[in-house]
Amino acid sequence: MIDLYYWPTPNGKKVSIMLEEVGLPHRLLAMNMLEGDHLTPEYRRINPNGRLPAIVDHEPIGGGPPLPVFESGAILLYLAEKTGRFLPTDPVKRAICWQWLMFQVSGVGPMFGQEVHFTHYAKDRHEYAIERYSREVDRLMMVIDKRLGEAAWLAGDDYTIADMATLPYLRRQLIEKAGRFPNVDRWGAAMLARPAV
Repeated sequence: MIDLYYWPTPNGKKVSIMLEEVGLPHRLLAMNMLEGDHLTPEYRRINPNGRLPAIVDHEPIGGGPPLPVFESGAILLYLAEKTGRFLPTDPVKRAICWQWLMFQVSGVGPMFGQEVHFTHYAKDRHEYAIERYSREVDRLMMVIDKRLGEAAWLAGDDYTIADMATLPYLRRQLIEKAGRFPNVDRWGAAMLARPAV
């Protein structure tokens, strides 16, 4: 059994997609970020960074005591290794998957998050920040669209954790920018057609 400490953010959604895809038994433990559930000493023993999501695997790879894993990219890699699914075994294909996963974790996630914050949640309107992050989101969308013009999925011919990690951040873009990035539109439709998604 895996406990998933969850709030419906893009990072939480990518881990829940993976758990649904691989069919591992799991229990969803809702953590209300607005009420600070993720800031308690108990939760910080699972994730010292106090962010969501995190998992606790009660049957970890190789046995032993329950294993907490935090950081959504690390969780996806751990679950892929545990199940032998959605991470290529060929070293070149694996490296391609890793780079698109890291692209999401280090670029798409932070930049899309900042764009949403400044356009929808900031108390004061900051035109410079809105313009800066909106331009960066468009640039990243162009990178993704170009890649998806070369391959069916981000890592190549196969659906992987790189796709699972990226979709939750692009959900709003698929609606707001429909038609601007046709390869992303095709990929998004294929992603959304998956029952686990």
